[in-house]
Amino acid sequence: MPHAPTAVARTDHARPDGLPFPARGPLSRAVLQRLVGGEDLEYASWDELVDQAVSGSRSIAEDEDIQLALFALYASAYGSIPEFSAELEWEPQLLRVRRSLEAAFEAELRTAVPMPELPEPNADAVARALFALTGADSGPSVSRYLAKKATAEQAREFLIQRSIYTLREADPHSWAIPRLHGRPKAALVEIQSDEYGGGRPERVHATLFAAAMRGAGLDDRYGAYLDAAPAATLASLNTMSMFGLNRRLLGAIVGHLAAFEMTSSIPSRLVGDGLKRLGFGPEVTDYFDEHVEADAVHEQIAARDLAGALAEDHPELLPDIIFGAAACLAVDGWMGRHQFDAWTAGGSSLRAGATGAGASAGAEPVGADA
Repeated sequence: MPHAPTAVARTDHARPDGLPFPARGPLSRAVLQRLVGGEDLEYASWDELVDQAVSGSRSIAEDEDIQLALFALYASAYGSIPEFSAELEWEPQLLRVRRSLEAAFEAELRTAVPMPELPEPNADAVARALFALTGADSGPSVSRYLAKKATAEQAREFLIQRSIYTLREADPHSWAIPRLHGRPKAALVEIQSDEYGGGRPERVHATLFAAAMRGAGLDDRYGAYLDAAPAATLASLNTMSMFGLNRRLLGAIVGHLAAFEMTSSIPSRLVGDGLKRLGFGPEVTDYFDEHVEADAVHEQIAARDLAGALAEDHPELLPDIIFGAAACLAVDGWMGRHQFDAWTAGGSSLRAGATGAGASAGAEPVGADA
């Protein structure tokens, strides 16, 4: 299993014109330059770059250059970075790079993630197995630390780290909707409808989180803090994107969502408690208060009606359903370990030497930490 990455001094690489964040190595530099319409490379040159990055990496999940390259390639599909050319979303060379990096990342995850014994392929058995799996998670609790010990600066770091996913919350899992049928599809749409505000744009969860960022004195633009996010944070979102964007990994994205929802309600309450302890107002805590109730309902739907029903309809997907859930816990655990270790050591969980908006939390203390 990859060990928790530590903050290290950043090696400067040329920043492609027009991008809000710099590259972290030769591979991500080439990918970023191409995504904004810059120089293309020959197949052999791309293959050499990828081979050098993968063969020279001690851990794909910890590798800053590889994880940023993957993040950028996925961002092109989401349309989340406006500087990326929409004409290049299906560019053959870039897809070739993405597939190679995904193969290396998936192979590492399948080796590193502990797999429990598979349950019977019926809804009740799968739900019980998922509740047992998520209940056995024994990693350090970032949410409990936030509730009782975190400073206002650490709380803002937490929001910065979370922004890489949460300002686009629900989107990675929504790729599964057109690939499901019947009970699982209805269950996923029910969950996602809540995530997208149930028809109320002001209650879209990503919108609530943007309000929390503003309320904490942070920049709510997507990608504003990307340079501050370490590889462990990017790996968490990249895992979701890889599962969601690949139809062959349908079981994995369903299992991932089930574990994600089943480990959200109590941590959201703890984070909300911590933010209130530090004096942050309702504009910051509303997002977390919303998830206490919503995800307590979602976890039941996700475990039985989504993951369980999919296993009943397609027993061949059961191994990947459990793998997706286990991978969610493992990868998010690596990210949590990085934050917890940095804070308990008296340091920052953000990347050393980060530039731009992500260089620091950048806001005045409030409440109890003032």
